[in-house]
Amino acid sequence: MANLGIPRNTIEVLQKYNFNFQKKFGQNFLIDTSVLERIISAAQITKEDMVLEIGPGIGTMTQYLAEAAGSVVAVEIDKNLIPILEETLSAYTNVTVINEDVLKLDLRQLAEEKNGGKPIKVVANLPYYITTPIIMNLFESGVPLNSITIMVQKEVAERMQVGPGTKDYGALSLAVQYYAKPEIVANVPPNCFIPRPSVGSAVIRLTRHEKPPVEVKDAQYMFSLIRASFNQRRKTLANGLSNAPELGLSRDRVTEVLENMGLSATIRGEALTLEQFAELSNRLLTK
Repeated sequence: MANLGIPRNTIEVLQKYNFNFQKKFGQNFLIDTSVLERIISAAQITKEDMVLEIGPGIGTMTQYLAEAAGSVVAVEIDKNLIPILEETLSAYTNVTVINEDVLKLDLRQLAEEKNGGKPIKVVANLPYYITTPIIMNLFESGVPLNSITIMVQKEVAERMQVGPGTKDYGALSLAVQYYAKPEIVANVPPNCFIPRPSVGSAVIRLTRHEKPPVEVKDAQYMFSLIRASFNQRRKTLANGLSNAPELGLSRDRVTEVLENMGLSATIRGEALTLEQFAELSNRLLTK
């Protein structure tokens, strides 16, 4: 089968099937062989690996994954792409295509069935409008994960790896860094895609921590504190948390705990590290 990383081969396939890009699925297909090679090498894929690919499109990256991995499970939401994938991947016996919404799949069961419950690697060129829900679902679903190597909007990749005190720092930064070590491995300009997106992209590798870098009594509670503190960024942490009805915290209680931690009562959420959020969460849970 022709290498779909070469633009004219992609165009040929799209014309053959009269394929129309669906805005609702955020479809931008990668047409750059050097970027595809970078992704495969960044994901460190070997014949021992099972790879979950989200949004294979017409199978461009799937071909590269099939060559490098032991097996590939590609989950594609757009039923119009399934006949195309059957053709472009017909040479590979180690690829399974599932026509499903990845957010509705039981990924733990999938890893159990296809990989005996061993950690999988995720590789994806993600639709930008749904990047965060997909990443959080992968981390929170309990699926055994080794790493996630994904193409995302450049500013989202930057947000995942920044630290406190920057304008991009927020709930996503903290959540990603609790579960994984983020590392941007390539910046990708719009001309590497068809159709061209209006923003720059980046490939980021998230290597799953064996255990989280902080000790926290209740991670869900810590994340509800984090979300509340960034929902009202301009407010002090004490105001933001006491304004969140689901937390049931008084301003005085938050102020007291912050002062016991040696922090100012007027500090904002964006100034706290993951370690400080963990400590705040643990102290607030101790009556």
